Amino acid sequence: QVQLVESGGGLVQPGGSLRLSCSASGNIFSTYGMGWYRQAPGKQRELVATTTSGGTINYADSVKGRFTISRDDAKKMLYLQMNSLKPEDTAVFYCNLNKLGVHFWGQGTQVTVSS
Repeated sequence: QVQLVESGGGLVQPGGSLRLSCSASGNIFSTYGMGWYRQAPGKQRELVATTTSGGTINYADSVKGRFTISRDDAKKMLYLQMNSLKPEDTAVFYCNLNKLGVHFWGQGTQVTVSS
C-alpha cells in the first residue's frame, strides 16, 4: 500500500511563488518514478513534471523555466517549486508515484493564481 499526501497549495498573485510538497509512505523504494500532475476545471489531468530515481527529469513545455521538481528519497518527499505563476496555472495539483507501472495518487492540493 502506498500513501501520498500533498501540501503547500493556496492562493497566490500572478508572478508569485509556491512550493508544493508530497510525503510518501508505505511499501515504496527510491527506485520508483514520481511526478506532479494537475487538473484545471473542465480539463483533463496533465503532466507537469516527472523525475526518475536516476535523475532524469521531464517538464511540460508550459512550465519549463518556471517550475522545478526535486525529490529527497531519504525523507520520501517530492517537491515542486513554482515561480512566476500565471492565472493559467490554477488547478488541483496531484502527486504521483509509478510503482512498476501501477500509479498511485494523492488527494490533490488546490493552487489558485489570481489578483
